[in-house]
Amino acid sequence: MNLVISLLSGAIVYAVSVMYAGIGETFSERAGIMNLGVEGIMLMGAVSGYIAAVKTHNLPFSFLVVLLTGALFGLIFAFLTVTLQADQTVCGMAMLTFGTGLSGFLGKDVAGVAANLKFENITLPLLGNIPVIGPIFFRQNLLVYAMYFIVPLSVFYIYKTKQGLYLRALGENPAALDSAGMNVFAMRYAYVMLGCAMIAVSGACVSLANTNFWSSGMTAGKGWIAFALVAFSSWNPLKLTMGALLFGFISCLGSNLQIYLPGVPTEIYSALPYIATIVAFILATGSFRKTHTAQPAALGKPYDRESR
Repeated sequence: MNLVISLLSGAIVYAVSVMYAGIGETFSERAGIMNLGVEGIMLMGAVSGYIAAVKTHNLPFSFLVVLLTGALFGLIFAFLTVTLQADQTVCGMAMLTFGTGLSGFLGKDVAGVAANLKFENITLPLLGNIPVIGPIFFRQNLLVYAMYFIVPLSVFYIYKTKQGLYLRALGENPAALDSAGMNVFAMRYAYVMLGCAMIAVSGACVSLANTNFWSSGMTAGKGWIAFALVAFSSWNPLKLTMGALLFGFISCLGSNLQIYLPGVPTEIYSALPYIATIVAFILATGSFRKTHTAQPAALGKPYDRESR
């Protein structure tokens, strides 16, 4: 039973570290802007938060730095893709390369330096003492607890509010919104910046919650898993949560299998969540399904109001 509790608790921690990025990218893609630079922005969030933690020993300030870093990258990305109408795929890859390289450069001075500051696990009164459920759900850190609220709020916002209707229309038919007097460009800027801020928080989950150190490339492909989960979930935050939990469980299972099956190369266990991601992505998006795709119709297409 202890092993099961440990696996499920660890799966939640792993899942949350990609869910912030996945939900952030969902908002961005719902607005019609695809960002392939998720991994690079995650690394920038991880390193900026860790540098702030080392220098200031102030966790709230470090978290604010993470949000501002993500928003700044979002502003740059929105300027390139919304204002200049540059190709979103090319800009995303540039953001990935730039973020990865810059994070490695900035993090050189704090590599191996202990911040002695992180989001510690907090046991919630009463709830944390519930058998089985308590250790799994209610002995986590603040970033995990925040996600318990972010998921339902995101679903409610997208599907049950007027602003959520505008968001969905923004990714389907921005010209219609423009004709109705909505500022398509401002809305896309806002959602891209929001999405990138959340992506940066995913990086902070790795450096300031799951671990307490910085190393170059420490997100280890989690950004790509988050990106794939968006399509896998049909741009639905609730389905994305289920997918993230599945991949989190597979990742934790692989780590534990190393103890019971030590003869198998560790690289195989490390590759399990990524193999699962590829399989799930093919199953969710492959043309062989013969089903309607939930992909926003205007995703990846620059909007030019003069061409209406």
